[in-house]
Amino acid sequence: MKEELIKKAYEVAKERYAAIGVDTDAAIAQLEKTPISLHCWQTDDVIGFERNEALSGGIMTTGNYPGRARNVEEVRKDIAFVKTLLAGNHRLNLHETYGEFGNKFVDRDQVEVKHFQGWIDWAKEQNMKLDFNSTSFSHPKSGNLSLANPNKEIREFWIEHTKRCRRIADAMGKAQNDPCIMNIWVHDGSKDLTVKRMYYRELFAQSLDEILAEQLPDMKTCLEAKLFGIGLESYTVGSHDFVAGYCATRKLMYTLDTGHYEQTENVSDMVASLLLFVPELMLHVSRPVRWDSDHVTIMDDQTQNLFKEIVRANALNRAHIGLDYFDASINRIGAYIIGTRATQKCVLQALLEPLPTLRKYEENEQNFERLALLEEAKSLPFGAVFDYFNLKNNVPVGEEFIPAIQQYEKEELSKRV
Repeated sequence: MKEELIKKAYEVAKERYAAIGVDTDAAIAQLEKTPISLHCWQTDDVIGFERNEALSGGIMTTGNYPGRARNVEEVRKDIAFVKTLLAGNHRLNLHETYGEFGNKFVDRDQVEVKHFQGWIDWAKEQNMKLDFNSTSFSHPKSGNLSLANPNKEIREFWIEHTKRCRRIADAMGKAQNDPCIMNIWVHDGSKDLTVKRMYYRELFAQSLDEILAEQLPDMKTCLEAKLFGIGLESYTVGSHDFVAGYCATRKLMYTLDTGHYEQTENVSDMVASLLLFVPELMLHVSRPVRWDSDHVTIMDDQTQNLFKEIVRANALNRAHIGLDYFDASINRIGAYIIGTRATQKCVLQALLEPLPTLRKYEENEQNFERLALLEEAKSLPFGAVFDYFNLKNNVPVGEEFIPAIQQYEKEELSKRV
């Protein structure tokens, strides 16, 4: 009965959208082939398998909900389960600290492809493609500065680490016959006032230039900006203005993390400007509450506006979508599903905008008509289209995923003590 109701509701929605020139079938087809890169660190609170220590270096995880993944096998089990509750074919984003190190300590300037061969093989079995991140935090040599460190020995340690990460990403890309996107984010900054702002940024730029000099055909590098880190509130080396300038001059992919900007800023405003000067965008979708707190993504105005701007700019093929939050206060699997589905809803809503008509109104300076249609589109039966998208892909519709996660918690997560 419920399946029939969903189909009937979709047929009504399809007609309603068709009346304003929107093809819902085409929107669903586009959403089905728009992957989201799931972040492995939601499973275990960004601890990884190098040192089994809590986060440090300008970031932290809050919460102590039971069921954290304690090893690679549990991370993989959780991700495989998450996949069963999501429509579409998604990617997996790994940090360097999630390698398989064979119960031996492998320092970050010694990491190799072999430490991720198990992930490459597993991803192939799961029909998932991999993305990657260098990891400059939570290490004795992290301190306040890594790639911008005046100490040549420490700086070269992190340069070597990042070079090796790019080679690992290249191997992943070659194995999956699709470029692996590797993100570079460093926490470098100062807790209090500094009088050497330019000096640290010169060092950072030099380090990046050296890292990026190696041509690797099967990976893409992106660089992520940040407003501030915990304990590094006064100055960030890799600020938005630095990263925007660096990516524009080096033709490098820019990573927009929705948690890394002032609360009064609308990250979507940056999309059209950046796309004029950088080749592609990497989107790290998160939800800041007061600060970069990495709450679970929801269908809020910021996220909706972000994807509307991407679609309005015809840039879905130049924007890669990934999640980046780590909420340890709730069921971690539930956090995955809520955040991924919320992101998909925002993408779908953007795809359902009557853009041809809106653009025509704008070209004709019919500003009343443009605003009226934008407002009326908000109340169209979007939810019926999203329900049908999930039904069509044989995954839970609406709140039906809640019992499945509760059962997984009972059978699996509750035993992790």
